[in-house]
Amino acid sequence: MSSNKESLSTSYLSGGNAPYIEELYEAYLDNPGSVDDNWRQYFDKLQHSPAVDGSDNTRDQAHAPIVESFAQRAKTNSFVKSQSAPDLSIASKQVFVQSIIAAYRILGPNWADLDPLKRRERLEIPELNPSFYGLSEADLDQTYSASNTYFTTSSTMTLREIIKALRDTYCGTIGVEFMHISDPASKRWIQERMESSHGKDLLSSDNKRHILKQLTEAEGLERFLHTKYVGQKRFSLEGGESFIASMDSVVMHSSLLGIQEIIVGMAHRGRLNVLINILGKTPSDLFAEFEGKHSQALSDGDVKYHNGFSSDLSTDNGPVHLSLAFNPSHLEIVNPVVEGSTRARQERRHDSKGKQVLPVLVHGDSAFAGQGVVMETLNLAQTRGYGTGGTLHIVINNQIGFTTSDPRDARSTIYCTDVVKMIEAPVFHVNGDDPEAVVFVTKLALDYRMKFGRDVVVDIVCFRKLGHNEQDTPALTQPLMYKSITNHPGTRKLYADKLVAQNILTEEEPDELVREYRKLLEDGHKTTEPVLTDYKSKYSIDWAPFLNSKWTDYADTAVPISELKRIGDIITKVPDGFNPHPLVTKVLNDRRNMANGDLNSDFGMGEHLAYATLLASGYSIRITGQDSGRGTFTHRHAVLHDQKRERWDDGTYIPLQNVSDTQAKFTVIDSVLSEEAVLGFEYGFSSSEPNTLTIWEAQFGDFANGAQVVIDQFISSGEAKWGRQSGLAMMLPHGYEGQGPEHSSGRIERFLQLCADNNIQVIQPTTGSQIFHVLRRQMIRQFRKPLIIFTPKSLLRNKDAASPLSDFADGVFKMVIGETNESINAKSVKRILACSGKVYYDLLHARRDRSINNVAIIRIEQLYPFAHKSFESELQKYPNATEVIWVQDEPQNQGPWSYIQHHLYENMSSGQKLGYAGRNASASPAVGYMAKHQEQQKALIEQAFAQKFKIMLVK
Repeated sequence: MSSNKESLSTSYLSGGNAPYIEELYEAYLDNPGSVDDNWRQYFDKLQHSPAVDGSDNTRDQAHAPIVESFAQRAKTNSFVKSQSAPDLSIASKQVFVQSIIAAYRILGPNWADLDPLKRRERLEIPELNPSFYGLSEADLDQTYSASNTYFTTSSTMTLREIIKALRDTYCGTIGVEFMHISDPASKRWIQERMESSHGKDLLSSDNKRHILKQLTEAEGLERFLHTKYVGQKRFSLEGGESFIASMDSVVMHSSLLGIQEIIVGMAHRGRLNVLINILGKTPSDLFAEFEGKHSQALSDGDVKYHNGFSSDLSTDNGPVHLSLAFNPSHLEIVNPVVEGSTRARQERRHDSKGKQVLPVLVHGDSAFAGQGVVMETLNLAQTRGYGTGGTLHIVINNQIGFTTSDPRDARSTIYCTDVVKMIEAPVFHVNGDDPEAVVFVTKLALDYRMKFGRDVVVDIVCFRKLGHNEQDTPALTQPLMYKSITNHPGTRKLYADKLVAQNILTEEEPDELVREYRKLLEDGHKTTEPVLTDYKSKYSIDWAPFLNSKWTDYADTAVPISELKRIGDIITKVPDGFNPHPLVTKVLNDRRNMANGDLNSDFGMGEHLAYATLLASGYSIRITGQDSGRGTFTHRHAVLHDQKRERWDDGTYIPLQNVSDTQAKFTVIDSVLSEEAVLGFEYGFSSSEPNTLTIWEAQFGDFANGAQVVIDQFISSGEAKWGRQSGLAMMLPHGYEGQGPEHSSGRIERFLQLCADNNIQVIQPTTGSQIFHVLRRQMIRQFRKPLIIFTPKSLLRNKDAASPLSDFADGVFKMVIGETNESINAKSVKRILACSGKVYYDLLHARRDRSINNVAIIRIEQLYPFAHKSFESELQKYPNATEVIWVQDEPQNQGPWSYIQHHLYENMSSGQKLGYAGRNASASPAVGYMAKHQEQQKALIEQAFAQKFKIMLVK
């Protein structure tokens, strides 16, 4: 391009040349120095050109970043790019037209007609008005290039036609946010789909009748329940009936796209409606629940609006399996659980792209904006270990929280969906009073997800006719809002009137639909047909073998020494040319010696041998956590790194993925820095895949604090409430080594407080063989209950905690380990120290150093379920023992003491005394000063071996 100023000619502003100007303008906006001086001076003037409204103000430059890139269309332009700039006034008009187009694409949602209550004032947005750019009324009928739009097959349109098309597309009852997406192909796809249709779907009369049927059923169920079960909580969908039309579209349209399973997570609002009108639950079964009857014999059960359900529906493209996840009152916590369940089902189908299994998450507006697990789950979306090929998010946007409807109090963002911009998900806001638009954007969102494999959001802006629940009076806090709601005729009525006006229905037909649906409900018949009752997919899991098992069932976890040596040799080798770190090379060499029996096997080797033998037997393994590949304490080394290549250059080697050609799948993932979402994900995975050993490892045990909701609401109580089993294993590093309050305690006491009904297993192993056997037992025994393992820290390298190979070949997991020193004379023992975990070795060394031979030490390796028979058997070996002392590292108000004392007491002999040795009660899990830690540690050892002891209980 010439750098000399030449006379400006209007001939360059033809329809064919406009894209080139647009491309230059976009380049200028990104970097003014990237365009020729002549063009840069022109665009500089354009940025500061005055408006034509007669004011003295210079143009607001805020519109400048609005302009979207048109480079793709400019690439095919034949304009000779060495020409000088065209006439300023004419060129500016064309560029401003493009600015208007970009402004509507970006700011359109802010002016769209989204509120069915029409309480939000539609403020003028200057950037959407031609006068903002200095364009006059006369310019409206001027023809301009529209080559970067999809409104028409013509390359030109008048400005009036362009603005009308923009308003119809981006400012009607649909508002689309997509210009934040960095991928040009994604943006162009949305532009083409929206603009070519002007934001509307061409529906047949039958399609419209079907939508009305969905609205009628949605409204009909709520009104029936409202009159039949007065005052009972149900979290009514009234005001958001279009959501049912959306869910119906999800099922039917996704089946056309090849989806065979849909996993749905949602909170309370509209849940009963989904159960009846989408999943096909029999109304009579729901009515029985309202009347206090239950079909399942669960130990505890749950309220009806928490319960899940699954069914197989017949569609034109074959059966689709729907599964509605069980969900507690923590509204968004189900999100990662659904993602984990989806991932498990996808892996079972070898569906790595998510083309067969679809996750759908339904949110409330306030919870979506307010709860942190939403962000944590979104952050998993595109990661390798947690991605599910994109999630369809649907927001039932009631425009109100429990009592908060003022956006200034509800959130700090414009939209409740703004959090999804962190993963560049497009958002389709839609007025719930336009069910046709709801169905249109639902289909569009599904198409987007299937094409790009990314999350997408449908935000149905509606209202909540009743209170947060049916016992709430919302007018107490939202008087004007509920006056508007009281005067609203209802979405079904509005749409029925529309179809009557279009002569699609007679005036009588809408009321007839209402009567027909009510008759179905009164008779208790299914409202969704056909539901396939005898269909069984080859990908479904049979949980029957696990349902009646007991924790006392025996599992043969021993492995012959020859096999241990063979597998040990395999998993300690690296490929030729691979260059491990020297420290890792030493670990591998040591492990090879352990496999040969030349060294006792430590925890890391015990764990590896467990994994390798399970993989060889056909059990898949999935272990995740924030440092799971290497291990927090550099003890695992499941993933080896070539020191001459980076990881993203495939510079890693995973020995456990190379055990044999026929082995099961081994997955190890260094997770994102999240506890709540990742643990929820792994719980969901384990609850859908009993044949995979699924493990979540906390970096330190106390990190589980960040996932307490998952532990309380799913892991510990999911089976009692919902009958859902899970074999998830949690590894929580625990031990008092003076690392301060946050890195000492995995909060054993919290887990033990949750123990009842044999719901979970709480383990604190003290040897390499114990971790080997307990991991193998978790899969070999057909018993699927969560396994909580308080793994050690200092014991990982403690030679006393290493085990000979014979313990792997001949042993089993020992729930209680008795005295191992054969020189202790059982009849001379006066005191029995019972303990769990690392403190055992502290006691062992102290007894040896003091040459004490009348004190026996018993380890409780399985804290829950408590092995009474095994413990009693050990106690009976010492007939002259008068004291049983529980010793723990943790403060007295923490650790196992409060839980375990009654178990110890139950097995003690008459006259025996029970005491406690350990730290005093404390508000903090541990001290932060090393000197004080050592002082406390010395004191508890002194206390355990003291001549006189403070007795707590006498049997």
